[in-house]
Amino acid sequence: MAKFAAPARQAARVMQRLQGRVFPSVGTVRNYEQALTRVAEYARDQRLGGLRALTPAQAVHYLEQRGQTVKQKTLDMERQALQAMMHHITGQLAPGERLPVIKAAPAPPLTGRTYTPIQVQLIAQTQTPRHALATHIAYHAGLRAHELLTLQPFAERPPDLRPALSSKWAGRDGVPYTVIGKGGLIREVRLPPHLAQALEQRRLPEPQRLTDRGIHYQQHYDLAGGQRWSNAFSAASQRALGWSRGGHGLRHRYAQERLDELQRTGLSQEQALETVSQEMGHFRPDITLVYLR
Repeated sequence: MAKFAAPARQAARVMQRLQGRVFPSVGTVRNYEQALTRVAEYARDQRLGGLRALTPAQAVHYLEQRGQTVKQKTLDMERQALQAMMHHITGQLAPGERLPVIKAAPAPPLTGRTYTPIQVQLIAQTQTPRHALATHIAYHAGLRAHELLTLQPFAERPPDLRPALSSKWAGRDGVPYTVIGKGGLIREVRLPPHLAQALEQRRLPEPQRLTDRGIHYQQHYDLAGGQRWSNAFSAASQRALGWSRGGHGLRHRYAQERLDELQRTGLSQEQALETVSQEMGHFRPDITLVYLR
């Protein structure tokens, strides 16, 4: 199988040929380069060859899929970048020929703070491995940003003793860890085995002391977290989707998915809500209700 340069490099090479000659604006070049990087990542993941090998039909298929997760402004930017490449670089479009305008799906409601699993994957694909792992862990375990900094194996630091329903963790097998939440509460969380394995590969030889938002932590893994991860996540969401609900949106998603899972096992809404509340480290179930809106 032919080898191609990294997606960002492919996009940069295209825009280097267009800068000045076709697009005098540095801002336009930068925006189109970011757009083409996303397209090149798609081409790589779908094994379509390099960015320049894309046909108009493949470009339209990409835009139709992309329109399910991003706003119209982002979708139009990517269409225009592809169109420019196909006009001036690859010759896949004849002069005057255009890619069709694809309508994006409606943006998520402004009152919602959640992400779909596909959107989480798209965001993680734009992040460094260190930040992407933190994103996947936050999503699968419903963690706050600062809790990522406090992860430690269950066997090394047991959770605080608190009342727990028998339904806690029902249907969710995983590797137990603990985190330090609000108020200093140490609670158990569960990570899917593949994420636990990836996390253990980032185990630090010695715990490192760091400060986040004025609070000191002892970190046991080389994992993004806290304010830096939160800011980087929002930036990645903007790159991937054209909008951001913030890293806390992953915690909202956990609450909604988990409530649905538990109700499908036969639990009442009240029982499921209390179970999710305990898993998320809330002191009252009514706090968890905020995450379900």
